[in-house]
Amino acid sequence: MSFIIKCLDCGHNAPYYPTSTTCPKCNSQWREAEYDYELIGKSLPVKLAGRPFDLWRYRELLPVRNPNVSLSLGEGGTPLIRAVNLGMMLGCPNIYIKDERQGPTSSFKDRQASVTIAALKEAGITEMVAASTGNVAISYSAYASRAGMKLWAFVTSLVPATKMREIALYGSQVIKITGSYDQCKQVASEFARQRHLYQDMGARTITSIEAMKTIAFEIAEQLTAIQGTDGAAPWRTPDWYVQAISGGMGPLGVYKGFREMKDMGWVNRIPAFAPIQAEGCAPMVDSWKKGLEKAEPVTSPKTRIETLATGDPGRAYEFLRAYVNSTNGAFESVSDEDAYRAMHVLAKMEGISAEPAAAVAFAGLFKLIRAGVIKPSDTVVVNCTGHTMPAEPIILGENWSRDVKLPTSKETPQEGLLSALTQVAPERFPKIAIVEDTAEARRLIRRILQSQGNFTILEASNGREGLELIQRELPDLIILDLMMPEMDGFTVIEALRAKQETATIPVIVATAKELTPDEKNRLSGQIQSLMQKGDFLNDEFLEEVKTLIK
Repeated sequence: MSFIIKCLDCGHNAPYYPTSTTCPKCNSQWREAEYDYELIGKSLPVKLAGRPFDLWRYRELLPVRNPNVSLSLGEGGTPLIRAVNLGMMLGCPNIYIKDERQGPTSSFKDRQASVTIAALKEAGITEMVAASTGNVAISYSAYASRAGMKLWAFVTSLVPATKMREIALYGSQVIKITGSYDQCKQVASEFARQRHLYQDMGARTITSIEAMKTIAFEIAEQLTAIQGTDGAAPWRTPDWYVQAISGGMGPLGVYKGFREMKDMGWVNRIPAFAPIQAEGCAPMVDSWKKGLEKAEPVTSPKTRIETLATGDPGRAYEFLRAYVNSTNGAFESVSDEDAYRAMHVLAKMEGISAEPAAAVAFAGLFKLIRAGVIKPSDTVVVNCTGHTMPAEPIILGENWSRDVKLPTSKETPQEGLLSALTQVAPERFPKIAIVEDTAEARRLIRRILQSQGNFTILEASNGREGLELIQRELPDLIILDLMMPEMDGFTVIEALRAKQETATIPVIVATAKELTPDEKNRLSGQIQSLMQKGDFLNDEFLEEVKTLIK
């Protein structure tokens, strides 16, 4: 296998040595690997069928001459999961999750660490320095320990203690810096310079970018297996690629992967890129929206999602900006609260528990779909970058658990058990009746409500059944479809308002049709809210529910 390192500033080509971190001609730190794309483009697809589905199946396109299989921890080959419930909720049925939580240390940084450590081991390097907000140091620590290398991990004091302990568990030396992540990187750089040690430089590290592009290769292979080819090329790409970013290394590498596949004729296009940042530290998003060619640094990050608190992205923004613009993509930012809410939605609707940094990507997805930037017909892949943290109290909020006291000796076992269980009985939760003739719509509304709080959900599949249910159970809120068999929603409302015990129960009408003026008049004064189906993720709907059941 042969490859060269090309300078992105002066175009000079040079051989690859891990210890050579700058262009020998112009001293630029921004370089990338190039391969014999014509040869590999023809020969590699034939070889893939007999290889395991992991990162090293693409070894001809990685800067490691002789991959050492003994260093592998099973990196790569993460699943591409269709988000059926999210897709239904958002009205965008082709949403897929690239589940990078399933890497060896539960984050996408395992790709970066595995390729970099393999290259360093090949070059005889035994000691290295890395600055990190958590995940990258954990990954490097795992692979460094396997390779018998010493890692000096510089982290900010804001990195959760559980992550610091995991870094130390692998035998790495943790250096805790009281300051910002950008300051942490400066201290790490000076330490490496004084001791003449190899230092990971994030997006400027050749092996890091090369490792991340394997995400693109896998997505194209997996999407083709799911949807088939589009006829224009052997493999298929999504319409959008969405990922939360701090320094931007991930999307830079993934873009390179799609670009290489296009150059080799494996795919016919590159997806639109949507890098998402936390609002409290969003230098790339803010600069892009201002139309700036260079990023304005954020000197004082104001986000509780510390792993995304890179205030000065440097030239990474310039490259990523060009990629976003060339693919008709979009930068976007979301609040910490949006990210925490997305964590709940993702866990409760898809069974996927992501850390806050990964949830930022999903909150960004919700925002872009609401804004109409991502269309209902688009195929979207979201990178779920990691799950390395237990759920913190700030994310769960209050009342996330309920205590049950076991029977005392004075009570009979049966009496004590019944007494204890009254503390968690569903009857203590607000009752919401969903009256809707479409099973999928009922399931969607139920899942959305369950993702936002504790409710007792009652369901009916037609108007007559719904009226009987409501009169029997007297729910706190009714979500009612208008067009139903047996008895339509208009008739249900009139019957409810005619009886004293049901006359004041609030009703939210959900309809897929545009109502005529006469139909709107029939509802006037009879309901609390009129919602179009497909708008249920809007804050308006959720706030309306919370207000009406108080």
